[in-house]
Amino acid sequence: MADQLYLSLWYPNFRLTSLGPALLGVIRQFTIVGGSGLVRAANAYPISWNEAPAYQRVYDDDEPEAAAPEQAVPAALEMLHDDFAYELELTWELWAQEQAGGLEPVWRKEPRAVRIIGYGPEFDESSYEQNGQIRVDLGTDTPFLQEGVDLDVEATEHVKQNVQMLVDFTNGVQQHCGISSRLLWSESGESLAQKLIARLQQVN
Repeated sequence: MADQLYLSLWYPNFRLTSLGPALLGVIRQFTIVGGSGLVRAANAYPISWNEAPAYQRVYDDDEPEAAAPEQAVPAALEMLHDDFAYELELTWELWAQEQAGGLEPVWRKEPRAVRIIGYGPEFDESSYEQNGQIRVDLGTDTPFLQEGVDLDVEATEHVKQNVQMLVDFTNGVQQHCGISSRLLWSESGESLAQKLIARLQQVN
């Protein structure tokens, strides 16, 4: 069963005014490993996730200048408050297997949404203490495990390439974003690394 993956980031002596540069730093590392360099959507939530967004924008393909992180992040953070959370949606392309009408399955790269969220210290009862000042919602672990796929040589290579993007991203954040700690975790609490080891032992 698919499990949600998250990367939580904590920063030393963090101040709310540092949130914009910190978000841009994480997005920069995401872009370096092959993620989209454009923001697809941005939201600013007051108080908790139960509230309607105070700011919301979806970027069209024909406005790349506005969707550039250097423009989109300051626009989303224009209302900078301690009790807000700021969510930026980007995409990266990961390998997935397509079944086409009884034919041999074909591997293609598919865009998958990634949400990078910056937390104000008072948002949702200071949930940043558990979530990090920045949390990256990576979507489900499906691209990294491909549990419904027979792991032949080709499938194994594509799984490894997907995992390498995740590893390169987390390492890039560790090395270049000035964080004090990070945690890659799943909604179920299971370890992705352990599940991956067990999965790759099933190679045909």
